[in-house]
Amino acid sequence: MNIAAIDIGSNGARLLIKSFDDNAPSALRIKKLLFLRIPLRLGKDVFALGKVSKERQHMMMHMLKGFRQFMLLYKVEHFRACATSAMRDAGNGKKIMRRIEKETGIRLEIIPGSEEAQLLCNNLVENTESRVGNFAYVDVGGGSTEISLLHDGVLAESHSFNVGTLRMLAGAVTPEERNAMCRILEKYAEEFPGTKIIGSGGNINRLFKLAKIKGNSRCLPVSSLKSLYASLAPLSIEERMEKFHLKDDRADVIIPAAEIFMLVAQSLKCESIIVPNISLADSIVDGIYRNLSL
Repeated sequence: MNIAAIDIGSNGARLLIKSFDDNAPSALRIKKLLFLRIPLRLGKDVFALGKVSKERQHMMMHMLKGFRQFMLLYKVEHFRACATSAMRDAGNGKKIMRRIEKETGIRLEIIPGSEEAQLLCNNLVENTESRVGNFAYVDVGGGSTEISLLHDGVLAESHSFNVGTLRMLAGAVTPEERNAMCRILEKYAEEFPGTKIIGSGGNINRLFKLAKIKGNSRCLPVSSLKSLYASLAPLSIEERMEKFHLKDDRADVIIPAAEIFMLVAQSLKCESIIVPNISLADSIVDGIYRNLSL
């Protein structure tokens, strides 16, 4: 059975297709068949203009028509298409959704931040060793940061903050929102000391790769993150692209992403970040499979 997820974030859009075979050996039961990422950058419009421009609407329509063809090619039986922060804020978001469904047959859902956090959390508990202890699962996107606070594998709190990379670049993050995030994390750290951070999103995965951690560890020391930030921040976007081999749509947002993770680590008094490489697209696909298996 092949299942797909379409995740339209504020920075990039993704198509993930996985194959599930319950009769195969355990190591072969789940296969990733296709992963595509398009730098759609809806947030660049929305956080500056309050809506999605006509040019980006055309890009989005062509992209989704292409995604539809790939799903047909891979004989996808079930899929879910979700949009997050930028589409939540776009004044013309619902109008665009109706047009997308009419022209592509894809029904796009704008999911609230709470559901986004819950989807990520469900996948996190199932696929990482987070069943014992205190953890803060932090997903930094272009428009928002979703934080799930877990105690012994149980979701204690879930929050969505309008603190995202593109939103920061647009100067659209208010001090009140930033301070609210810090206060909640500081309070949780007092109640549950020794909380460990689990980070997700394309930027923390790229920062982890740039840190060149030796061995099989998926743990990024905050000291290494600060060192990387000190090297990246003074450079122009072009210099970051050349020196660190970053794509243009990564070279700008990687700085505010590092700032958000450093702020979270400071608030939680945490010295390292676990980077398991779990995405919202994975969470959507795995969630569909879980529901079908019930």
